[in-house]
Amino acid sequence: MMDQLYERIALPYPDEKLVIYSDGNNQYEEALNDRYASPCVNYGQSIKIRKQGKVIEKLKRIVIGSPDLSEIETTDIENSNGIFRERIGRLVRKTKCFSKLKCRLEAAVAVFQFYWNFMKEMDGKSTPGMVEGIIDRRITWSVFFHTVIKYD
Repeated sequence: MMDQLYERIALPYPDEKLVIYSDGNNQYEEALNDRYASPCVNYGQSIKIRKQGKVIEKLKRIVIGSPDLSEIETTDIENSNGIFRERIGRLVRKTKCFSKLKCRLEAAVAVFQFYWNFMKEMDGKSTPGMVEGIIDRRITWSVFFHTVIKYD
């Protein structure tokens, strides 16, 4: 996974740092240290302390660089993961709709990501792709099926 992340993002510099927040999994620290110079990364962890299945405390810690403690949060990615599980049947736990082939799971996720970023309007006017300046109008299903997909 870290190799894919490394390929998809612009290389950070000390004045434009890579900012990453995660849970308490220490593998991120090792992977970030292997791939990036410490002055180019701000990495913090948000660790949930649970008692009898309920979160009783959240600890925040700076791991690499100097991220702002008040900004270390994982709720955005947790929300995104929840949306994926709600909308893509193949990601629901204990489901009959599982993917037997990895390529089919990847295709289902790719179609959903395209829909979410280029078709679904956030505020009734624009899509995330429009807000980021990637496209200038919303893509319709007709355009998606007749233009985007290349049949072999």
